[in-house]
Amino acid sequence: MKLEIKLVRSLIGRKPNQVKTAKALGLTKINSVVVKEKNEAILGMIKTISHLIEVTEIAEEV
Repeated sequence: MKLEIKLVRSLIGRKPNQVKTAKALGLTKINSVVVKEKNEAILGMIKTISHLIEVTEIAEEV
């Protein structure tokens, strides 16, 4: 299962750990989108910045 993660709110003025988490996911600018494999580490990062992002599950093709 893959997740499409989109940054929808600005990182300006956020706590340093939230900014570092977004950068670690590859989200640098508003409306930037990354696709990541769903695992515990990624889900923890998503939870940290859930108020800044939108997450969509992508069904894998067989």
